[in-house]
Amino acid sequence: MRDGADAPVSETCWILTDGAAGAENPCLGLAEALGAKALVKRIAAPLLGGLIPPQWLPPRRFVPRAGNGGDALEPPWPELLITSGRRSIGYSIAIRRASHGRTFTVYIQNPRISPRHFDLVLAPRHDRLSGPNVVETLGSLHRVTRARLDEAARRFAPELASLPRPLVALLIGGATRRHRLGPTEARAIADGIRQAGAGAGLAVTTSRRTGAAVTRVLRESLQDPACVFWDGTGENPYFGYLGLADVIVATSDSINMISEACATGKPVYVIALEGRGSPRFDRFHRELEAKGSIRRFDGRLERWTPPALEETARAARELGRRIAAWRSDLFETPTRP
Repeated sequence: MRDGADAPVSETCWILTDGAAGAENPCLGLAEALGAKALVKRIAAPLLGGLIPPQWLPPRRFVPRAGNGGDALEPPWPELLITSGRRSIGYSIAIRRASHGRTFTVYIQNPRISPRHFDLVLAPRHDRLSGPNVVETLGSLHRVTRARLDEAARRFAPELASLPRPLVALLIGGATRRHRLGPTEARAIADGIRQAGAGAGLAVTTSRRTGAAVTRVLRESLQDPACVFWDGTGENPYFGYLGLADVIVATSDSINMISEACATGKPVYVIALEGRGSPRFDRFHRELEAKGSIRRFDGRLERWTPPALEETARAARELGRRIAAWRSDLFETPTRP
């Protein structure tokens, strides 16, 4: 029990997002790397919550419930609050105020508002955000660990046992405002992979953004006994494919997907998608290329030994250091005269 606390604070960690995988998974990965037992809470923010700048919203707007259908947000407040996604910002600010600063708040990604509203911001380096409480990461945080990959590889090894080696994992994203991925592009990807990976095994997984038309073209174009194509039913084999692959090939539209692939310490090829492009994505890809973590897919698949990208573990170490300093400053006992 801490003396002098004006608001009840438990030795706990909350993760608060709108439930989107791209927001929640980095928070989970950070908490896991920190060794914290996290309670996952999800918000269901009303429409106006996405239109009004979150720093302008008063605390009472958000407490005690995270929107209609959201989880209850009430004391005792957690010692650590990890959030990501724009909808979570106002809640993080409100809880920090309601706990009288006794909740250490962490935001993952670029909040698009001043970092001073949080105790720590973990922002990707390609966003070029700076500040005394900003720690840059190369790419996204995630849940990929050696233990998780090894465990998933054991579970999915029987499913891929009949495939020839080397094994190529093909990770397909989807179209965005800046990247084009339709049936025509899908057919070109399939042709390129089939030629480059002649004689190799192929494990293919798509994402929520891939779409039925692209998935259908890929499945038809890659239909072969040497290929396993996840049909979206049953357990997601994503970690199993990463753990079992000898080479990984990913489309360029997803920073999360490429960051996860690079964390395996295996060769990663990136298929450049056509479109308007993005300076942020370009900076990210260039830095990984310079580091030796990725290569652009040019119709060839070779093996090399890249450095494993361990940004989540590094971010967790820095968070642990800052929490320790924060505790010391916040709860130190004044010296008697």
